[in-house]
Amino acid sequence: MTVVDEEAADRVFHLHLVSDSTGETLNSIAKATCAQFSDVKTIEHIHALVRSERHLQRVLRIIETHPGVVLYTMMNSELRQQLEDRCRELQLPYTAVLDPVLNVLRAHFGSIESHRPGGQHDMDAAYFRRIDAMNYFMTHDDGQNVHDLDSADIVLVGVSRTSKTPTSIYLANRGLRTANVPIVANQIVPIDFGMVTQPLIVGLTASPERLVQIRRNRLLTLKETTETDYVNVDSVREETVFARKLFSRYNWPVIDVTRRSIEETAAAILNLYQERKGGEGIAL
Repeated sequence: MTVVDEEAADRVFHLHLVSDSTGETLNSIAKATCAQFSDVKTIEHIHALVRSERHLQRVLRIIETHPGVVLYTMMNSELRQQLEDRCRELQLPYTAVLDPVLNVLRAHFGSIESHRPGGQHDMDAAYFRRIDAMNYFMTHDDGQNVHDLDSADIVLVGVSRTSKTPTSIYLANRGLRTANVPIVANQIVPIDFGMVTQPLIVGLTASPERLVQIRRNRLLTLKETTETDYVNVDSVREETVFARKLFSRYNWPVIDVTRRSIEETAAAILNLYQERKGGEGIAL
């Protein structure tokens, strides 16, 4: 093996995410942290719902076969101790990612946590609020049922391919009733937005060039090759100008999604929503 090959091999590592719940928390933390090391190839091993010694032993065998960094969220002290002991024997780095936060909260509340795995997934009021929000989104996606938009928490408005639907799904998963309305240039807007007073309304926009690129990719997936105004940059530019004028008329906040991920767009909208609510926050 050449020196270059050895260096490349050193840049590949195995990351084990061990959780006694669904592993969503670990997955989010792993993605956020690994994104800071773009020159390293990460091979991710997800070990979810590890709640028995038998299951843990299977996980430990995989870790031994593919040694690497171990991140975990384990509420059962016995299983956690076995995992830590084995990592030390294998001389592998490991860390309990929730410990720093739990330590702060434990000191603040002056009490001990419940040690229930997956407690964030309890079917409590917040859970049913998320279900309601998701149902609301499905009946108010892409301009459906615009007659009752006042029952929404958030309404997203924009031309085609400005990430209205995926952003709505993300917000609904946070328990916010989110609708979205498409805008088509030179066509009558399907609702009198002046009568919609309760929800936060946000305009989404993007550069015409970016929209054309996304729309062409969308048409390719549908095996559609016909050239139309939908992918004509001048026509798309007219659409965005038309939408901007609408946003300005109602003085809505506007977010340019050209270089934003869905998560970044949703985060900006959540900030606007909390500011509108006086900073009271969103119940977990």
